[in-house]
Amino acid sequence: MMLYTGSTNESVQVQNLAYPADHDDPLLLDWVKHPSNPVLVPPPGIHHKDFRDPTTAWQTSEGKWRITIGSKVNKTGIALIYDTDDFVNFELKDGFLHGVPGTGMWECVDFYPVAVAGGDGLDTSANGAGVRHVVKASLDDDRHDYYAIGTYDEEAGKWYPDNPAIDVGIGIRYDYGIFYASKTFFDQSKQRRILWGWIGEWDSEAADVRKGWASLQGMPRTVVLDTKTGSNLLQWPVEESESLRLRSKEFKNVVAKPGAVVPIKLEAATHLDIVAELELDKEAVDRVVESNEEFKCSSSKGAAHRGALGPFGLLVLSEETLSEQTPVYFYVVKGKNATLRTYFCADQSRSSLANDVNKQIYGSSVPVLEGEKFGVRMLVDYSIIESFAQGGRSVITSRVYPTKAIYGAARLFLFNNATEAGVTASIKVWQMNSAFIRPFPNL
Repeated sequence: MMLYTGSTNESVQVQNLAYPADHDDPLLLDWVKHPSNPVLVPPPGIHHKDFRDPTTAWQTSEGKWRITIGSKVNKTGIALIYDTDDFVNFELKDGFLHGVPGTGMWECVDFYPVAVAGGDGLDTSANGAGVRHVVKASLDDDRHDYYAIGTYDEEAGKWYPDNPAIDVGIGIRYDYGIFYASKTFFDQSKQRRILWGWIGEWDSEAADVRKGWASLQGMPRTVVLDTKTGSNLLQWPVEESESLRLRSKEFKNVVAKPGAVVPIKLEAATHLDIVAELELDKEAVDRVVESNEEFKCSSSKGAAHRGALGPFGLLVLSEETLSEQTPVYFYVVKGKNATLRTYFCADQSRSSLANDVNKQIYGSSVPVLEGEKFGVRMLVDYSIIESFAQGGRSVITSRVYPTKAIYGAARLFLFNNATEAGVTASIKVWQMNSAFIRPFPNL
């Protein structure tokens, strides 16, 4: 069964049902709309344009199917909850699965279980001991995807966040760059949950017209609970991405002194899979006095904002003279009792000499636990950079359009703009092949 949002001639958002024309077709290419459509209309008290994006259904212990649908009441974003036996007749449950004041319209709501022990993904209907549940919403007001981890009470039809301070819409995001309208699905063949999201465009419409296209889906990511923090999910490119790796080069113990930019010698640097581990000089970290700096990626001067312990990281899609560069980096602040707080950022401010493309600075704090190095994996694909920090605890998708740092002119650098501490890096880089995506012959 497929539930999808439609719109009536009066612009009322409704939910419709479709089913496969041939259940024996393994690709389910042809679908039939149910003659009773629409099967759901906005309930009383819900605006006719605020009722969209049903989740994947899951089964209750009674054998019913349950879904949620995004909506809002005034400025409170909510997830309505319905039960059904046949996907034609639905029962609206009292209240709603969850809501957060001030977050506005919830789009593309997602609800799914994660294993407390980590590891494999879980079927959407999984519940009980050893299971936590994730609620995710795409906020129409700011166009970002937020999630939180919590407890699901099936009988009450309610979900409660573990930490209300980082509830849905006010806490952790899937991605701190350009990433929206994502949904997960359970891959039963490999027992994994896969997240797929939309990489849009924030450039001018004129720039999009010149490019001839706009927006695409990002690399699919597996999603599991971060068992070390308990508050984060870990997102990682699906293992199939590694089948695109070609020849590789490894660079061990590359040292970057404060203020240094070190070239990483490659034949080409436009289509890469990069895995890097970085370490700050421990003596320098111990020597630095507490700064208690109030830092924020988006309001800083980007990679040019120098502190005692950062920024340091990689310059990707960079031109030889650095006239164009996109730094992806860590910034460390030393606070009270010598505690270290780490931020993970991507700076697009110098990514292109063009003046009509997005040049924002993205990022947020990322937990770096005792004994962990600063780790990042980056997928660089001509105009897209997907960066995964600390095993996927924090992710930033960047959309950049360099004019000089293209094809054979693109370069990769290690940089350290900290004022006090040196950096040692180990970097492995693969050249990447095209996925060669083609339609099925009968499409």
